[in-house]
Amino acid sequence: MEGTEVIPWGCPVISFGDPSFSKIATLGINPSNREFVDERGNELRGSDRRFHTLSSLGLSSWSGADARHLALILETCLAYFTSNPYDIWFKRLNGLLSQANVSYYDNPATACHFDLVPFATESKWSDLTTRQQSALLNVAADALGTTIRESQVRILILNGRAVVKGFEHLSGVRLKSERMENWTLTRKSSRDVPGISFKGTVEVVAGVHLGRRVRVVGYNHNLQGSFGVSAEVFHAIAGWIAQTVRRELW
Repeated sequence: MEGTEVIPWGCPVISFGDPSFSKIATLGINPSNREFVDERGNELRGSDRRFHTLSSLGLSSWSGADARHLALILETCLAYFTSNPYDIWFKRLNGLLSQANVSYYDNPATACHFDLVPFATESKWSDLTTRQQSALLNVAADALGTTIRESQVRILILNGRAVVKGFEHLSGVRLKSERMENWTLTRKSSRDVPGISFKGTVEVVAGVHLGRRVRVVGYNHNLQGSFGVSAEVFHAIAGWIAQTVRRELW
């Protein structure tokens, strides 16, 4: 994946948490570089480590990885929220699930997290070129489909417009959109940002047949990144998600 800014020594992140127990999964773009490095860009080590790297596995390249190494990588993915999760990012998103009475932090977990692309990049996704983004989405497409198929997940929650756009590209499904007046982000010096919800179902993702129908819901605001997401808008989105969960699962 030369030229894509993927951190070459960091392992792919198949999931955050255990999807074998979770019926709900949030979906993001790709893992933050902070899953692998500190604020100075140094590799996380010891108790600060979140995921395996070439050095933690004693490898010189990924071509030398065997079944034992893969099992260790999977173990860190499944146990993510019971070890050293990146709470600055995940606590906010977990709050969105509270009205639905599910959590990443339950034991066993009632929710987990997937990304469209399982590879962390040195730069933020929004700073990558369109060509780099497309290359990563194309390389990782079947990985997401396979992960969903092997999980117990029945509802996917898409976090932000970029995720919605990427998921539509991978799944080939156009989600139904609806303007949500109580999700509007007001601006004093510029035009207000409307809130938009997305709904749909999928049975195939990137050519991978899931073996069931999975409900997909999403919203256009990136809750970690959108400036000015008020508590009122946040709780309105959380309530809308809770209604979907109750209707689909309980």
